[in-house]
Amino acid sequence: MYRNLDASKIVDTAAALRDRIGERFPSSSLLRVAEDLLATARQAAGTAAWLARPNVGLRVLVVLLLLLLVGVLFGALSSLRLEPGFANLSDLFQGLEAAVNDVVFVGLAVFFLLTLERRHKRRRALAAIHELRSLAHVVDMHQLTKDPARLMTTGSDTAASPQRTMSAFELTRYLDYCSELLSVISKVAALHVQRFQDPVTMAAVDQVESLAAGLSRKIWQKIMILDRPR
Repeated sequence: MYRNLDASKIVDTAAALRDRIGERFPSSSLLRVAEDLLATARQAAGTAAWLARPNVGLRVLVVLLLLLLVGVLFGALSSLRLEPGFANLSDLFQGLEAAVNDVVFVGLAVFFLLTLERRHKRRRALAAIHELRSLAHVVDMHQLTKDPARLMTTGSDTAASPQRTMSAFELTRYLDYCSELLSVISKVAALHVQRFQDPVTMAAVDQVESLAAGLSRKIWQKIMILDRPR
């Protein structure tokens, strides 16, 4: 059943896209971006597998710390001398305040230990997703000066104008490659939350997917201009 992303297929797609860009534009900087994306996709495959696996060592450590915490708590309770009653209301309130403080402290410690593995994995996943977000912006920078309208009109360039040596067909292929790179970036980001259902990480992946989709729409607007009859 095709219900899960296959990391190996995504890596193969990134490799094929890298090869296609290299065959069409062997001296372009877009090829180096594709190579970086391929390396990132391979690394993401390993990261996604690591996120899905339980961290046995960390879980054993957490259990030991919880047992130690419970032992310390019982030791503290057993050392208390229970009085038959309180001399006054002040003693009663002081006892209640101390009990509440102990409960809050123990609750925070338990919460910290139980969420330690998730936070450890989240930190690594967010670092990888941040790298993908940066790659998406790099792809957008490469298509930024590829103006299809310049092929449709005549006019002189200025000294600061970018060099435009591509034909309409080459420009279409270049823009299409940029769109495909953004699509692969989106799928690589989704790998990190396929088996790691952390709300914070999932929100970061949604942001990368929205960013890639928005940038891809801009590219396809340029492609549609190129497809218009001249």
